Amino acid sequence: MEPKQFRHFVNGEFVGSTKTFEKRRPTDNALIGHVHEGGQAEVDAAVAAGKAAMKGPWSTMSVEQRVDLLHKVADEITRRFEDFVIAERDDIGQPRSMLEHVAIPRGAANFKTFADMVKNVPTESFLTPTPDGAGALNYAIRVPKGVIGVVCPWNMPLLLMTWKVGPALACGNTVVVKPSEETPGTATLLGEVMNAVGVPKGVYNVVHGFGPNSAGEFLTKHKNVAAITFTGETRTGAAIMRAASDGIRDVSFELGGKNAGIVFADCDFDKAVEGIARAAFLNCGQVCLGTERVYVERPIFDKFVAALKVKAESIKPGAPDEKSTGLGPLISAEHQRKVLSYYEKAKAEGANIVTGGSVPQMPGELANGHWVQPTIWTGLPETASVIREEIFGPCCHIAPFDSEDEVIAKANDTDYGLSTTIWTTNLSRAHRVAAQIEVGITWINSWFLRDLRTPFGGSKQSGIGREGGVHSLEFYTEQRNICVKL
Repeated sequence: MEPKQFRHFVNGEFVGSTKTFEKRRPTDNALIGHVHEGGQAEVDAAVAAGKAAMKGPWSTMSVEQRVDLLHKVADEITRRFEDFVIAERDDIGQPRSMLEHVAIPRGAANFKTFADMVKNVPTESFLTPTPDGAGALNYAIRVPKGVIGVVCPWNMPLLLMTWKVGPALACGNTVVVKPSEETPGTATLLGEVMNAVGVPKGVYNVVHGFGPNSAGEFLTKHKNVAAITFTGETRTGAAIMRAASDGIRDVSFELGGKNAGIVFADCDFDKAVEGIARAAFLNCGQVCLGTERVYVERPIFDKFVAALKVKAESIKPGAPDEKSTGLGPLISAEHQRKVLSYYEKAKAEGANIVTGGSVPQMPGELANGHWVQPTIWTGLPETASVIREEIFGPCCHIAPFDSEDEVIAKANDTDYGLSTTIWTTNLSRAHRVAAQIEVGITWINSWFLRDLRTPFGGSKQSGIGREGGVHSLEFYTEQRNICVKL
């Protein structure tokens, strides 16, 4: 098959660059295409297209017309469902079951969800007394900010990209998307969808490339980008924040995590094992909300470790389209080296390797892919590298605890604050402990369960701001007060 060409999407047209780089499939390292790398010129053109669109037909659409158009975008994604599944499968190697039931449906739903929210979002109004007794009416209106820079991660490309693009467009902004260099597929394909349903030119733009001295840096430094939203690594977020300070642009960051799972002895044991297994190993551990630190109350510690070992060893790695596949590969050879380096650090620091710790034996061409084993450690002190630093692989360390105060202190002893999950049948304890964990979201007896209206984001080095529901609308709009003397 001829390698694909992943071109930029600017002002409704697919345009190329003289410089390209390879995109390889993580399951077998096969070449699937060449990605055109954007520089300053491509970013300038995309931002200019977005700025021009703010003054064109997009700006004169009523809210109802814009909502209707975004519903059509969602419907077209659904109509081309298989195309999006294949694009994302080739980019990240995720099992088809997860793509079909989570990634692509949620990617489409983000457009409808935020479009419908915009129709119903309230604003303030006040009748204000004045000295002459006539009074004044103060009311607020929401207006779009302008061109939004959307810098996306590679672990759930369509879902996390539309989580930003959906509300940005619903609020009347235009966007320039910089997908991860590892996952160009669905962001490019979405350009075809935008054209098919009649989204005005320049509303949705895509520029491919890397971060430093490439599309990412040029986009985040661009003076005509009104705000920047980013999901990804904390160090990259810090670099973007420095860039955004020139011009005082708004930022919204969802960054790294080193999330704790807390399992009390009175939990529903089987559900806790199943939940922690999902939180540690889903998407080969490449989930910002994943659980890499597990604390289990001492009376059930040994039993829990043994049960999670069985669960980890039952997860079958394989090709995404195989029904039995429960584990895909890591995104790249570089990331595989990073994760394996932590596997070696754990061994060097004296970890007890309960299971895993290496690369699985894969058949045929899959042996060329970026695979690692689901891995469980015990026995390390809280100062160990694999307990302090985000790994972003299918692994976790399990440690015992004896009291609520002890486990709360351990869960909070981290630079990050994204999420936690608590397993107990004592709901008084669950509420009590949840209120003391320094994170943006706490799950009780569940994990990865989301209501898109709720605030989502992290504390500490896990982010700035909140996404979801009206919280997204707050970021993508400015409120202006109008005072009318009566």
